[in-house]
Amino acid sequence: MSAKAAAGKATPHTTPAERTDRTEQTERSGLRHTLKRRHMQLIALGGVIGAGLFVGSGVVIRSTGPAAVLSFLAAGTLTVLIMRMLAEMTVARPVPGSFYVHVRETLGPRAGFAVGWLYWYFFVIVVAVEAVAGGRIVQLWLPGAPLWAISLVLMALLTATNMVSARSYGEFEYWFSSVKVLAIVVFLFLGALYVLGLWPHAHGGLALLTAHGGFAPAGLGAVLTAVVPCIGFFTGAEIVTIAAAESVEPERAVADAIRSIVLRVVAFYVLSVFVVVAVVPWTSKAIEVSPYAAVLDRLAVPAAGTVMNAVVLVAVLSCLNSALYTSSRMLFALTRNGDAPRGMSKVSASGVPHRALLAGTSVGYLSVIAAWISPDVVFTFLINSYGAIALFVYLAIAVAQLRMRRTLERTEPSRLTLKMWLFPWLSRLTVALLTLVILTMAFLPTTRPQFWLSLLTVAVVLTAYEVRRRGTRDTA
Repeated sequence: MSAKAAAGKATPHTTPAERTDRTEQTERSGLRHTLKRRHMQLIALGGVIGAGLFVGSGVVIRSTGPAAVLSFLAAGTLTVLIMRMLAEMTVARPVPGSFYVHVRETLGPRAGFAVGWLYWYFFVIVVAVEAVAGGRIVQLWLPGAPLWAISLVLMALLTATNMVSARSYGEFEYWFSSVKVLAIVVFLFLGALYVLGLWPHAHGGLALLTAHGGFAPAGLGAVLTAVVPCIGFFTGAEIVTIAAAESVEPERAVADAIRSIVLRVVAFYVLSVFVVVAVVPWTSKAIEVSPYAAVLDRLAVPAAGTVMNAVVLVAVLSCLNSALYTSSRMLFALTRNGDAPRGMSKVSASGVPHRALLAGTSVGYLSVIAAWISPDVVFTFLINSYGAIALFVYLAIAVAQLRMRRTLERTEPSRLTLKMWLFPWLSRLTVALLTLVILTMAFLPTTRPQFWLSLLTVAVVLTAYEVRRRGTRDTA
């Protein structure tokens, strides 16, 4: 069944009693249903389009050549499969914490504890990384301002935004994402004019795809290896499932958002990379610095560098905004099963878990200070220690979907209004591919430090679970 068809059936197959039960469950938690469908669509979009597309994709192109298009297509396809599996569970059971709760119910409390805390840790580090990245961009316009001060100001502003309400977060993300979408659409349009020979002084054509050593100058191995970092660029699409618990129409909103991910992957990543390698020689050093700016310079667009810096800053602020929101909701969800201190469950009058939000912000502040005091040791360690965590979480999500689907088919088949394609074979293939990608990280020189330090993070979280479990048992 297509996602579009599933979305159309989601509402009729959900009984009024089921909808009321889910609404009451969320409201009992203290959260509010304030996110509309337009917010959800752009939240999903903002999660997929990060600064990695505008800047990081250049590194992949320089190491792979024009065949980087295939690397992004493969990574995007795997991401779509993971999101479809997650969407099936979320539409069936839209609860605060999303996949943390699903993993806990299907794989046990230990796995749930690990996934919840790993995901929280991932995003509090993202908060620091994006704040530092945003600070460096602002420094281009304010060279006299210290990096740490700019980063802290950016974090404070978006923390204040998130403290108002989920609706406030959604509104900011809506406009941040709208700017990113507009920038990509304009970029693709200008690139198409150049390739077709309709741009002034443009020769057009696709000769650059094979002009410098062929389409895959580094070989098929490099294309497959590049899939690993490419998957990292897509991390964040799952944020929409966490926001579902605060959506007016959780089932339909998630179904609609997931439905359009395929189009986004093709249009925004694959086509963007295609335009870059078709307009600028992949051997150009300018691509590694900023592929989008390299294309705009080739087209002689006025103030191309300034325009791209502004767009990248918006992308960074969007990621920072979402990271603050996501980390707070995950920590809040952890409190509901006793996996985090109960004090973090306190909710403001507007439905914001403000203590959980400030906890994530505080860790972000400390990480920014670490970036200032010890950028080459402490901050580098933090970045490497979360590099593979998203993949570990995705693997747990995929395994959880395999188990939950069987359970729902037996007990509540009416809830399966959006299903994973070709179940169970495609689900099993997704698990196998994720495992392969994770193992590949252990052998690639560029990703090996991230793999092992991320494993260390997992070990610390699992140790914390054992300490908590024994402490609970001793006090029982």
